[in-house]
Amino acid sequence: MTLWPRLARNLARRPLTDPPPTVSSEVVQALAQRLEESAQTRLGRSLAIRQVDAGSCNACELEINALGNVLYDLERFGLRFVASPRHADVLLVTGPLSRNMKEALLRTRACTPDPCWVVAVGDCAVDGGLFKDSYAVEGGVAAALPVDLIIPGCPPTPTRLLEGLLALLEAQGPPSRS
Repeated sequence: MTLWPRLARNLARRPLTDPPPTVSSEVVQALAQRLEESAQTRLGRSLAIRQVDAGSCNACELEINALGNVLYDLERFGLRFVASPRHADVLLVTGPLSRNMKEALLRTRACTPDPCWVVAVGDCAVDGGLFKDSYAVEGGVAAALPVDLIIPGCPPTPTRLLEGLLALLEAQGPPSRS
């Protein structure tokens, strides 16, 4: 088949893609309310997140990026991504801990002010996932840093990511007044 008929046929039909995931608006609203209450109680302000890729395949990053789209709109929950670890409250680490990224991850944590929570996102960040037997991988994120929360999945859905962040906030409880 020549190129032009194939091109014309592909332009005339709909793209072959999966339908978008169905997300209940009630679930999203309930999560929004719980996240807002927890963030305000715990921090008194929005929660700043720094995402760190420790050597992933980028599937988790795609789901994390989906948190910023119009369906999930992470910022309406008082959660936002920051460009510098110096402004972060949470390090959201994806991928297995590769030998090349270990030093960068440790430096990122050193630059993050306390209190800082480390969240391992995805099966690879938990124990190395598919890559754990590779010579280039040292294991999960816990091989370098203490992990406060694990969000499993390959990759975890945006809803599961929101639920995990909410669980992190609720587990910390209200701040102590000193």
